[in-house]
Amino acid sequence: MATSPRHQPSPQQPAQHPAGQSQPGSQPPGTAPGVQVPEGYVLAPAPRKKRFVRRHPVLTLVGLVVAVVVVVQLAGGSGEVAPASPGPSSGASDAGEPGTDAAPAEDAPAGVGTPVADGAFEFVVTGVEPGVARVGDEMFGADAQGQFVLVRVTVTNVGDSAQVFDASAQSLVDGQGRTHSADSGAAIYLPDANSFLTSVNPGNTVDGIVVFDIPADATPASVDLHDSLFSGGVTVALG
Repeated sequence: MATSPRHQPSPQQPAQHPAGQSQPGSQPPGTAPGVQVPEGYVLAPAPRKKRFVRRHPVLTLVGLVVAVVVVVQLAGGSGEVAPASPGPSSGASDAGEPGTDAAPAEDAPAGVGTPVADGAFEFVVTGVEPGVARVGDEMFGADAQGQFVLVRVTVTNVGDSAQVFDASAQSLVDGQGRTHSADSGAAIYLPDANSFLTSVNPGNTVDGIVVFDIPADATPASVDLHDSLFSGGVTVALG
């Protein structure tokens, strides 16, 4: 006797749950292990990381580099590079070759017999007599503290008004660089001195003697001549 096949039970189908809801007893993705999510609770999808966020620092750095390049180009103007200045020629200035810029030498002072001018006066030193112990005669005269130096000078007024030639405006420098003033008191014992407040009219010339009392071991080096106490003066070498 044929038997009817037994009814085979269909496999049990899993319960359907709405999309986005977690199944009972299941562990939703993105939750920590052991954390139970109530049935029917909808989990928001995990935010997707954007690649732009990761690339943002690199793009920022690139932008800064581009900005710096633009600023440098704008500041550079035409962009032409100035030619480098030529370096010093090797040993040219040390060797004193022609064409090098040498420091100009100072003008040497005029000497005896050379005309020089200061203000309204033109001077010519005509002679120097050092080592004089006394000026004047036996009755009326003056003895030197060290030695008298007699500087003979011709004075011409080249101005347009009278000018006084005065020994007190003149000075002498010795070989050690010391400056000595004139001795007007001793000059009065020389009748032809013409160096004490002597007025010289325009165009006139007088021959005078300026007396200096300097140490016995000193050597006269130069004399500074002035047309007045307040003029610049001019130097004449005596050596």
